[in-house]
Amino acid sequence: MQCAEGAGWGASQAGLGRARRPCGGLPGALELGVRWNEDSELGTASKRTRGFWRAGREVYLGDLQDEVIRKRLLIDGDGAGDDRRINLLVKSFIKWCNSGSQEEGYSQYQRMLSTLSQCEFSMGKTLLVYDMNLREMENYEKIYKEIECSIAGAHEKIAECKKQILQAKRIRKNRQEYDALAKVIQHHPDRHETLKELEALGKELEHLSHIKESVEDKLELRRKQFHVLLSTIHELQQTLENDDKLSEVDETQESAMEADPKP
Repeated sequence: MQCAEGAGWGASQAGLGRARRPCGGLPGALELGVRWNEDSELGTASKRTRGFWRAGREVYLGDLQDEVIRKRLLIDGDGAGDDRRINLLVKSFIKWCNSGSQEEGYSQYQRMLSTLSQCEFSMGKTLLVYDMNLREMENYEKIYKEIECSIAGAHEKIAECKKQILQAKRIRKNRQEYDALAKVIQHHPDRHETLKELEALGKELEHLSHIKESVEDKLELRRKQFHVLLSTIHELQQTLENDDKLSEVDETQESAMEADPKP
């Protein structure tokens, strides 16, 4: 079974020999890359030179110009020799149909069973890989959705943090203004002392108002007295003037009488 698996794998590499020249190969490998010696009856192959493992995955398509090799690479799958196994199965079936003896038919029958087992194994492997890829895709979708949710949550957290930063800046600004006002207020006296001073100033102002009213009353009284005094002085002056006029008249009459002689 192991030899048949190696045969299938080796046969799949026959179509890939032109893909890349192996390092340190023989001169003939310049054209074919890796040469294989294949037994058409047994369906086995052996490496003649050492090539690259999993050559189907390491094919450099830039150097492939043959469209047949391209199609074979596409059909061959992951490089496990599926296309080669199918061809061998068809050849074995034809040989089994054309077998002349019972032993040869039994031998071809066993080869077909071996090839079918390999194909079934490869198919099961492919199905398992397919299921694994589906699960991986589902897992990746789940991870993608989780990442999207995480990104959305991160955006929400960033927006919330921005709001918190703005609020913190506002609080800091208010605290700075509060500290500045507190420093200004500290330079002023205490409120209770200020109220006491205001109360004392109010009482003093009330006392001064009473004094002002008293002074105004006295001033009004003195003004009236001064007015009466001026009136009295004016009357006295008039009286004195009248007296002076009367004195002058009397003196004039006396002078006239003295000047005129008696008859």
